[in-house]
Amino acid sequence: MPADYNGRWEMVSNENFEDVMKALDIDFATRKIANHLHQTKVIVQNGDKFETKTLSTFRNYEVNFTIGEEFEEQTKGLDNRKVKTLVTWDGDKLVCVQKGEKENRGWKQWIEGDLLHLEIHVLDKVCHQVFKKSQ
Repeated sequence: MPADYNGRWEMVSNENFEDVMKALDIDFATRKIANHLHQTKVIVQNGDKFETKTLSTFRNYEVNFTIGEEFEEQTKGLDNRKVKTLVTWDGDKLVCVQKGEKENRGWKQWIEGDLLHLEIHVLDKVCHQVFKKSQ
């Protein structure tokens, strides 16, 4: 049985987000705002089906997916590009590959205790975000 990602997760750390946003060509003003935001993730998992929301005072983003099914995603939460997204299991980790105009784009997500780890990568840049389960 895969890991249980259900819950509300509050951001506790956000390392190297600025470099990932630069790699995505996000403008200076938006990067400065986004880099200081406190994000909340709300995840509803039903087996291999996920409903995810990333909430902040600046911008909210919602993406729903089923493990193993590629879909077209409009990355409104970040750089507003169309990508082909595929999320798979690697043990208890979620691994996402996003195919589009930026190379080596995607993320990995895993749980350790009451912490949700999210590693976002694009080109040669990597951001590591950590969220603590609040409910």
